[in-house]
Amino acid sequence: MEYHSDRFHDFSLMVFKHGVLNALLPGNRVGEVLHSHQGLTFGGLLLEPNIGFEQVNEMLSAILEFLPKQGIKQFNVKTLPSFYCRSAANEMTFMLQNKGASLAKTFMVLAVDYAHPLSIHKTKLKHYKRNSDMGFVIKESTDFSLFWNEVLQPRLQSRFDTKPVHSLEEIQLLRERFPDNIRQFDIFYEGRILAGITIFENELVVKSQYGATTKEGEKLRAFDYLFIHLIKHFQEKGKHYFSMGTVMDDSFEQGYNPGLLKQKEELGCDLYLQEIYRLKLA
Repeated sequence: MEYHSDRFHDFSLMVFKHGVLNALLPGNRVGEVLHSHQGLTFGGLLLEPNIGFEQVNEMLSAILEFLPKQGIKQFNVKTLPSFYCRSAANEMTFMLQNKGASLAKTFMVLAVDYAHPLSIHKTKLKHYKRNSDMGFVIKESTDFSLFWNEVLQPRLQSRFDTKPVHSLEEIQLLRERFPDNIRQFDIFYEGRILAGITIFENELVVKSQYGATTKEGEKLRAFDYLFIHLIKHFQEKGKHYFSMGTVMDDSFEQGYNPGLLKQKEELGCDLYLQEIYRLKLA
């Protein structure tokens, strides 16, 4: 996480028992509030497999005893979406509620569950099959600069007057550190890049971290074509889920982007919830 340490006051914790490391808590501090790290997609305790309920409760109790001594008066925890878990992982949620935490916010997260037959909308499949003869070329690249400079940054600037969370230098650095986990797929037509998707991958889950298209790519439906190609590709690779991230957007009255929600549902995603709990310590 140190690549963006200039944006966060790190306050990550390690939990030991008899000198043995039992758990990690990635976190950052804002004044008197500890957040399970705001620079990460999800948070909470990182545990070894097969840790039991009482052990987790013991760890959390130790953390909650430690924090007020450091001047922390509130603990905000972003939970782990269920599809990232190898097994049920509800201990933290139960314990936080039991210790008086309140639900501060709920995020919608969209993901394709490969345990079920793909349910991509028939219209998207029709265009996908029709465009198979278009002459699209899909390439995986270790260089993110073409997508960042020609597609992602201009698209975000023109549509939302914003920038990607990661700069080009940061995503390249992360790619160098995690070459098997961060991948870039681009789609071309007659040599011109039309769209791209940046993938964050672990053993079970694939997450589309970034995705964008040019105006020409939008007209040719290249973005949908690339998404469906990757959904099928990672299904064949034996992944369990293909996550397309959240649709939350405070600029909309309902707090989420309905157009983006529809697009992801039509690509076959199911809805999962990710909760943020607020626990007052003083």
